[in-house]
Amino acid sequence: MRLDWPLREREHVFVHNPNHKGNVAELAIASAASRLGLSVLKPMTEHEPYDLALDLGSRILRVQCKWASCRGDVIRVHVVRCRTSRRGYVRASYRAEEIDALAAYCQDLDRCYLLSISLVVGRAAIHLRTELPETTRRQR
Repeated sequence: MRLDWPLREREHVFVHNPNHKGNVAELAIASAASRLGLSVLKPMTEHEPYDLALDLGSRILRVQCKWASCRGDVIRVHVVRCRTSRRGYVRASYRAEEIDALAAYCQDLDRCYLLSISLVVGRAAIHLRTELPETTRRQR
């Protein structure tokens, strides 16, 4: 596969597997945070509940990074983690003791979103709208 850089607008790279998508999302989020002037920290060990830490000056924000998909004007972010244990496949949501925020990268829109942990605790997925619903637009 030949890859010309930079990519043309709306051109996509074939994504091989979930780990690759996670890596792309994490790098895009780190890059976006860096462009905003934030220091981006990366844990030196694996299997932490967070992927990055953002230094806000007065505090450090533990951030879990996720890939987001887009269909129409709705962005879907899966906000659970999955692993295999002796009892089988385990799905769990994130807790406020583990992370402070969840960041999502949508490659279709080339945008990053930062969500407070209070929005994702106990959920399997969260949906974000890119436009107002039709009924709301008509009322304006």
